[in-house]
Amino acid sequence: MRPCLLFALPLAIFALSGCKTPYKESDEKREADRRDASPDPNFQAFIGRLRTAVAKQDYRTLQSMMVPDFGYRWDNPPPGENVFTFWSVNNVWPELNEVLKKSFVPNGEFMVAPPDFLSDPTYIGYRAGMRQIGGSWRFVYFVPPPPAVAESMGALPQ
Repeated sequence: MRPCLLFALPLAIFALSGCKTPYKESDEKREADRRDASPDPNFQAFIGRLRTAVAKQDYRTLQSMMVPDFGYRWDNPPPGENVFTFWSVNNVWPELNEVLKKSFVPNGEFMVAPPDFLSDPTYIGYRAGMRQIGGSWRFVYFVPPPPAVAESMGALPQ
C-alpha cells in the first residue's frame, strides 16, 4: 500500500467521526427529555399511587414504593424507630401530603418536590425525592433541610 493512503485513511475516519448526524441529535434530545420525567405517564401514575397511599397512611403500599434505605432524617434513628413511627410521632403526615401535591422538577437523577427546594436558597421546608431504579420509580427520601441550613436560617420545620 502506498504511504499516503495509510496516512489519509485514518485521518479521513477521524475527521468524519465528529460530524453531527440526525441520530446523535435525537439521542441527545431523548436523554434531555429523560431527565424531566414530570410528563411521563409512569411517573404520574407512581405519584398518584404514592399520594393515595400517603392519604390513607397505607404502610404496606408505601413500603413497596420506597427504597430499602429510605432517607427520612439526617442523623441515625434510635433503635426500634422506623419511618412510619417517626412520621406519626412527629406529625409529619400532613407535611408529606402537602409536599406531594406540589409539582416535581428534575434534579440530576432525582425528581424532587417542591420546586422551591431548588430555586429558593432560603427554603427551609421538607423536600421529597423520587428516582427511577431498575426501570421502576421509587420514593427515595423525604427530609427536612439539613440541620446546618435550618439553624443558619433560624428555624426548623415543624
